[in-house]
Amino acid sequence: MESSTTQDNACSHTKFTQVKVSVDPKIAAALKKACASANISMAAELSRFMADYAKGLVKRKAAPDYTTRRKRRAVLNRIKNELEQIKAAEEKLIDNAPENLRESPIYEMAEEYISTLDEAIDLLSAMVP
Repeated sequence: MESSTTQDNACSHTKFTQVKVSVDPKIAAALKKACASANISMAAELSRFMADYAKGLVKRKAAPDYTTRRKRRAVLNRIKNELEQIKAAEEKLIDNAPENLRESPIYEMAEEYISTLDEAIDLLSAMVP
């Protein structure tokens, strides 16, 4: 499905959107005929279809459930695990850094980053036994 916005004519400055339903003229004609027989606007039907399609693309996440201590600990454990994975990736990056970059500001920032991640992991470990 394609759409393009064009002007009706140079005098009226009216804009409209032209929608190409299908490359197959039979499909487009069938949709037009179905809309006409149902006495509904083809533009409205296409708009409804596009809105439904867009809603399907956007998935909404449910809010986390913090109602019990067990659920809160599970969330904290997941966060701790994520931080440990990030820390491992950063350590691997530092271990594989070339010798000429070992004294660079970027290398020093990465070391500080790992130190901060260590502190956060320690704090979470103390909170969640």
